[in-house]
Amino acid sequence: MMIGTTSSLRITFRLAVLAIATAALAPAPAKAQNQHMEVIHHPNYDRTVFMPFAPAIKIKSGKILWLAGTTALPVYHDHPHKREQILQYMPNDLEAQTRATMEGIKKTLEASGASFKDVVHFFVFRARPRMGDIGRASAVINSYFAPFNHKPTSTNVAVLELGEPEQLIEIQMVAVVD
Repeated sequence: MMIGTTSSLRITFRLAVLAIATAALAPAPAKAQNQHMEVIHHPNYDRTVFMPFAPAIKIKSGKILWLAGTTALPVYHDHPHKREQILQYMPNDLEAQTRATMEGIKKTLEASGASFKDVVHFFVFRARPRMGDIGRASAVINSYFAPFNHKPTSTNVAVLELGEPEQLIEIQMVAVVD
């Protein structure tokens, strides 16, 4: 009877060691800057490759905040659009329009008690695309997430035209808040 008990204890001990080793080697969930999110990466994630976005973000709790598509125009502007506003706020400069757009988004996030760390996904629509535009727009957009060390998921689309001929970019975001 003593041999059976000793053998059972050895097997139990080995299984416990195996379980601990397996748990230690399993990939840990990536930390997100927002308590409501978990960043998801593939098992073969190569940390040496720069990625300005996450493949997925799992929402664990919180409330979804949908932001309207935002342009370089002030958030509150006339509809139908007035030519003088378009000419004032939409220069033929993608980086300038992207920066103005992100500033408008920042104000909307702040008005809801959120920030760029709370953004789960953003959609970028670029009109009249030229070679290198995606990189120029992404550099401006990513600069707003950098202080939070946060990389949301994203979609970047080139389109034939947006609301106005001068409009080069429109960005929409989704965030998760308390």
